[in-house]
Amino acid sequence: MTDFSLWDILRNLLMALRWTVVLSLIAFVGGGIVGAALLFVRLRGGKVAGKAVSLYVQLFQGTPLLMQLFLAYFGIALFGIDVSAWTAASVALTLYTSAFLTEIWRGCVASIPKGQWEASGSLALSFGEQMRHVILPQAVKIAIAPTVGFLVQVIKGTALASVIGFVELTKAGSMISNATFKPFVVFSCVALLYFVLCFPVSLYAKTLERKTHGRRA
Repeated sequence: MTDFSLWDILRNLLMALRWTVVLSLIAFVGGGIVGAALLFVRLRGGKVAGKAVSLYVQLFQGTPLLMQLFLAYFGIALFGIDVSAWTAASVALTLYTSAFLTEIWRGCVASIPKGQWEASGSLALSFGEQMRHVILPQAVKIAIAPTVGFLVQVIKGTALASVIGFVELTKAGSMISNATFKPFVVFSCVALLYFVLCFPVSLYAKTLERKTHGRRA
């Protein structure tokens, strides 16, 4: 049994926390880019493309993230491609995030009154011009709060990456617990660090939501 002080435990967990933050940012930014592209396809790509995007969303929303991580890590390797835990976790979480963000943003665009589309169409604006000048400025204001709020789910989802060997906060906690035989202390610290990371984001999302509702009222 290794004699770890509370400070030693926290110091090692803080080192792992940075990888949780990095993976969360990769998934959120990458998912946002893919999600925006899918949203455009869903709105403008026709009935077949819209159904394909809808199927994509249902697939990733309707299956466990844990299974998606396993498929990304072990499935790609079946094609002879060497996949690291970093790559598999980034790909799986990016695709998972994109599916949810696409649906969140689609709902925000759909909430814009039909009259806004008709009014902008009467000005002979193209679809791109309608989106850029009329629809998106309104939809973005509605989307900010739920988008920021979903970041909390992404952060917590990174904990599942530990099952494929990615050393983030949860995996580090498990390793330290095995070395110190202090699971209660270690995982209490892990929970505290997740709370410190997620609570400000949740609070900010609620603040944005109140501001948005206030403006719309």
